[in-house]
Amino acid sequence: MEKVDQFTKWATDLQSIAQAGLRYGKDIFDRERYEQVRKIAGEMMEAKTGLPKEQVKTLFLGDEGYQTPKTETRAAIFKDDKILLVREKMAQEWSLPGGWNDYDQTPANNCIKEAREESGRIIKPIKLIAVQDRNHHNKPILATNIIKMFFLCKELGGEFVPNDETDACDYFSLDNLPKLSIDRNTKEQIEMCFKASKDPNWETRFE
Repeated sequence: MEKVDQFTKWATDLQSIAQAGLRYGKDIFDRERYEQVRKIAGEMMEAKTGLPKEQVKTLFLGDEGYQTPKTETRAAIFKDDKILLVREKMAQEWSLPGGWNDYDQTPANNCIKEAREESGRIIKPIKLIAVQDRNHHNKPILATNIIKMFFLCKELGGEFVPNDETDACDYFSLDNLPKLSIDRNTKEQIEMCFKASKDPNWETRFE
């Protein structure tokens, strides 16, 4: 695992302290100070990462209460020993269908929803392949912790329609993968999904 640099850790620690203070603090003047600390932490992450202010706000400052990881789901859908990937419209890189877990969706339902939106496929999750800490497996290292859930899914129907997020969809063999969006899925994670699809006794990985 690539280590988080000290500057990023300082900004993350400040954000966590400020967020908890805003949730549990009662004194109005203390809350104003926590707001200022949180604002400075966001500016530190902006300067460090070069990300747009709105993206920093969403990923780094968009939570409330005690700071906890965000969650996302990824759907591993197979046909003829090939895995289905979608191409991101902006980056032109490929990934398993998936995204942030909506607040009103269970992980399995979110997996179904994201697969339908990004690949046009109607699916049924049948096995939880892995629950992973993103920063242990994907780059770049982010200040916000993200828990990734990979589901092995059965395809029931549907067909791809270009949309706001993805402009292509296809099946690929493990030895002929396209350019992957490694912040979303690495070759090792795709390989893990292939192994799970072939192993009836697969046990969920968690790390």
